[in-house]
Amino acid sequence: MLRPWKTILSIELKSEKAVYRQIAEGIVEEIKRGRLKPGTPLPGTRQLAEDLNVNRKTIVLAFEELLAEGWLMSAYKKGTFVSEKLPQRTTSFRDHKHEPPAPNFAFKTPQRSGDPFIQKIKNTVVFDDGLPDVRLAPMDELARGYKRIFQQSTRWRMMGYGDPRGCERIRKAIAGMLRHDRGLAADQERLCITRGSQMALYLTANAMVEKGDYIAVEDPGYAPAWNTFTQCGAKLIPVKVDDEGICVDTLEKICVKKKLKAIYVTPHHQFPTTVSLKIDRRLRLIELSHRYGFAIIEDDYDHEFHFSSKSLLPLASLESAVNVIYISSLSKIVAPAVRIGYILASEAFIGSVAPIRKIIDVQGDSVMEHAISELMEEGLIRKHARRAYKIYEERRENMERMLREFLDGHVDFNKPEGGLAYWVRLKKQRNTHTLAERLLRQGVSVIPTEAFSFSGQPLNALRLGYASLTPEELERGLTAMRKVL
Repeated sequence: MLRPWKTILSIELKSEKAVYRQIAEGIVEEIKRGRLKPGTPLPGTRQLAEDLNVNRKTIVLAFEELLAEGWLMSAYKKGTFVSEKLPQRTTSFRDHKHEPPAPNFAFKTPQRSGDPFIQKIKNTVVFDDGLPDVRLAPMDELARGYKRIFQQSTRWRMMGYGDPRGCERIRKAIAGMLRHDRGLAADQERLCITRGSQMALYLTANAMVEKGDYIAVEDPGYAPAWNTFTQCGAKLIPVKVDDEGICVDTLEKICVKKKLKAIYVTPHHQFPTTVSLKIDRRLRLIELSHRYGFAIIEDDYDHEFHFSSKSLLPLASLESAVNVIYISSLSKIVAPAVRIGYILASEAFIGSVAPIRKIIDVQGDSVMEHAISELMEEGLIRKHARRAYKIYEERRENMERMLREFLDGHVDFNKPEGGLAYWVRLKKQRNTHTLAERLLRQGVSVIPTEAFSFSGQPLNALRLGYASLTPEELERGLTAMRKVL
């Protein structure tokens, strides 16, 4: 174990207290401070005796004391470990009535948690908010790409600091993808690579928002985005969402009364309701942005998975969309753990974002960026996306069939045109926090949708991600849901 025990366990040889007791007390203090976690292995008695320059019998006595009191546990031929079940109190060494001091400096706490997820327990069927199935991720290809990067003779160039906007190679690859697949006039100078779309949103907000600025948001909508804007000092104005997306008539009335800095939208597959913003509202939204001078922050979080006959291109693809800041990521294509997001905007705006990126994170993961670039250049990412598309399309059809089979009479829903989740409306009024707790006891995890409501009022609906569930897992989850409903 590579711990500096000589500095951690302070021993006074001239003290009236026996050395083995000093060692035992020191280990208990480390456990109580949380620096020695349950299950942590301790050095062998011989090794620790050498580290502390004491007799091995002294260490044996200290360990025996701690084993007897329950602080440590031993496993035959494996060693001695911090106990998984620690004692609640002890009077052997000192009086532990006093609680550790709390910090006394001021700090901000978010007005909203921004985290709509409930606790996930092992072996549960998890209806997430629409995540891809990580079991489909091209891990072998990514691992080989990573290995090849390290085998290159020029790998030393990636080990230093680089461009805070991301390496040139990944920006070129993503710009090409956006031009080819999404109709965007993208080039590398207008891109900033981030560690996921949430960082992209954070950087955008910090480059734009000043205290007191008004930001319009969808209601219901994406709570982590709301939290990002409020942390930057913005005042949020909710705009209702109906079956055709955000209500632009309501937005125009707001613009007459308030000076908006920006609006945050998820037009392709609205979060959480999954509806797609139709072309007439898209054009009207852009026209309003010109007339009233506000930015449109477009979060295109799962563009690849649109299953209707015609996929709508992003707002940012329209010729008049000069006020659009486009945010997306590769997380839905590859895997959520692959943190490659990006911002596409004017060069001037990217120029203001890059210094902020450098403050909080000097640059991204250069090796990962090069590895992903290689997979994109070789067409492997597109090949994986096509394969995943077919699987998710099949699971979407299966989800519709199973919802009708298992929850008929309990819910209403419209099959979404795209995305990796269904918005399911409950026929009876229910508190989804209570419902989520009851389902968890049946081995099913869902997200309470009050977190998506700007006012916190019940939406009487559930967002059920289906893409990460096999047909067997989906059937088990919906069977339990029918039982609870």
